[in-house]
Amino acid sequence: MKIKVLGSSAGGGFPQWNCNCRNCDGVRRGTINAARRTQSSIAVSANGVDWLLVNASPDVLAQIAANPELQPARRIRDTGIAAILTVDAQIDHVTGLLMLREHATPLSLYTTDAVWEDLCTGFPIGPLLFDYCGFERHAIIFDGGPLLLDALPGVQIDAVPLTSKAPPYSPHRTAPRLGDNIGLVFTNRASGKRAFYAPGIGVIEPPVLDAMRSADLLLVDGTMWTDDEMIRLGILQKRATEMGHLPQSGPGGMIEVLDSIERAGVRKVLVHINNTNPILVDDGPERRTLSEHGIEVGYDGMAFDL
Repeated sequence: MKIKVLGSSAGGGFPQWNCNCRNCDGVRRGTINAARRTQSSIAVSANGVDWLLVNASPDVLAQIAANPELQPARRIRDTGIAAILTVDAQIDHVTGLLMLREHATPLSLYTTDAVWEDLCTGFPIGPLLFDYCGFERHAIIFDGGPLLLDALPGVQIDAVPLTSKAPPYSPHRTAPRLGDNIGLVFTNRASGKRAFYAPGIGVIEPPVLDAMRSADLLLVDGTMWTDDEMIRLGILQKRATEMGHLPQSGPGGMIEVLDSIERAGVRKVLVHINNTNPILVDDGPERRTLSEHGIEVGYDGMAFDL
């Protein structure tokens, strides 16, 4: 089972186009040691040829260009993307569907009912794209057993519901529903190796912690370093937890959660990193703190083989 991080940033990318925080200004000017990043997405394959795209980032075209396996050029029109799955309906995870509208056949799309409803109402990509390539939509449900995709032979996918909010545009923003946000457990059925992917985690509930403790690879929410990060910088009057993200530092933060996972050989990797997060600075004190706890910072192009 192969996993590639296509995009490791949160919404807006890094640097964010209109932001002049220390990180964004520094990476533009070359005054900090940090790498540019595209928006949140991974790709998963069983054979290195057919890939499941997990989240369709607004940067999907740049991500395809940076990962030749997603454009194998076997015929006049071609793609290595065999199916698409979105963990939520956030703008940074679904807008890329519009960029894939020239697909020769309907896109094979896996979503929960809650996400599909948002994509047909508040942000109606579904109806819009039916005038282009359209969708072959597959429902992700929580009581029907694991997902087994033809495109991923030998790989089992289990969806884990996460407590979060629907996107700001959603008619259900203030009334959370089952399936607004999910984490994913990918299991190589031959080796038994598991990966857990959850770019947005607001609350660590028992099923989430169980999924994390059973995994050999964790790709989890690294959005913000502190809960009040955006407030202190004068950017937004909202805490990380209000936006559905568990900060890394502080009591009950992601560092503390990951420290509690003692599975031998597990790799702990942060993804979905906001442009304001100081862990983006390669030689900064926050990065050293993470290293002391055995936690890695994800980057575009990072690859794993389980």
